[in-house]
Amino acid sequence: MTVTKGESAREGADDKGDMTGGAGVSGDGYTPSERRLARERYTRTRARRATAVAALSTLVTAAVLYLVVVNAPGWPRTKETFFSAHYAREALPKVLEGLWLNVCLLLVCGAAVLVLGMLIAVARTLRGPVFFPLRVLAAAYTDFFRGLPLIINLMIVVLGVPALRLQGVTVDPVLLGGTALTLTYSAYVAEVFRAGIESVHPSQRAAARSLGLTNRQALRYVVLPQAVRRQVPPLLNDLVSLQKDTGLVSIGGAVDAVRAADIIVGRSLNYTPYIVAGLVFVALTIPMTRFTDWVTARTDRRRAQGGTL
Repeated sequence: MTVTKGESAREGADDKGDMTGGAGVSGDGYTPSERRLARERYTRTRARRATAVAALSTLVTAAVLYLVVVNAPGWPRTKETFFSAHYAREALPKVLEGLWLNVCLLLVCGAAVLVLGMLIAVARTLRGPVFFPLRVLAAAYTDFFRGLPLIINLMIVVLGVPALRLQGVTVDPVLLGGTALTLTYSAYVAEVFRAGIESVHPSQRAAARSLGLTNRQALRYVVLPQAVRRQVPPLLNDLVSLQKDTGLVSIGGAVDAVRAADIIVGRSLNYTPYIVAGLVFVALTIPMTRFTDWVTARTDRRRAQGGTL
């Protein structure tokens, strides 16, 4: 529906007349014009039509995919190997029991990653020649662990540290795996924090200094609060990735959700427990992902409106 300039002007005049005491105003308040009511009916009609088309398209796509899969020559064997109801029922309690370890690793490692990442980011942004060695070490840390694949880092820490036979050093695969996860993700989170710190305009620090705050106080009370608020969406994305990667600690023998599924697979030679473990991780990740999307959209709206981030 195309609206000409003259129609738009007349419509605005109608709405204005309605709001300022024209014929469309009742004794109790504002009454929308017929043109506005027609426009709202048209908008609702289009929304219902779009919803119906989307639902129909989704159903057709799902039906086509289902027919393609179930009519494949190897579907009976694949169904028996990967989608066995018997092994799914057997694996689910064990996988959920092992999932508790993944959740604990997420909570502990997530907190450690945030603290260590913040310290590294602050070290990289310190000013003055006296802090040059600290900046170099922080930069070397982030470059090394961001470039080192996580699986290799886990193997080095989980398998290499016990081989050293150091006195007083734990050989628990859960603790060593959590350490490897913290080392890797701290490098990524440190860069997120550093980007947030550098996004704060220098005038903020200068204003804080003009009010009598020291450099440390300006960083703590002025710069860091703004930097953290701006970087909440990417930080949540990193935590979502950390939640999935906690399953990699199973390479050291820790019995988490993935290892519990692997034990059943090794005994039964049926891969359904892997599907169960994957679906459990997906179910755990989706709420975090949707929350991240909501925070990102909220931040974008506030930025577009010129509000405080």
